[in-house]
Amino acid sequence: MSTGNVVCPRCNENSRIRRNGRSTSGMQRYRCQLCLKTFQLDFYYLGSCPDVRQTILEMTKGGSEYKDTARTLGISLKTVIRQLKNSRYKVN
Repeated sequence: MSTGNVVCPRCNENSRIRRNGRSTSGMQRYRCQLCLKTFQLDFYYLGSCPDVRQTILEMTKGGSEYKDTARTLGISLKTVIRQLKNSRYKVN
């Protein structure tokens, strides 16, 4: 079963990736058989994307207000607050 050019985000392996069902929003999920991480390449909700999570943290650490962060990234204020609460970064 070939999965094309899918690469594991944790271990960068591409030969031992298998399809692993679908997310609740219908997106294809994958599983790396080497490190056992499950992941997906596309996201239906932009706030779930790891790149957006990282950008939220960087903007907050840089002094950007929550509303500005939400507006810049095109996500809701609730998403920004939820991502910060779920992160290890402590907000003052």
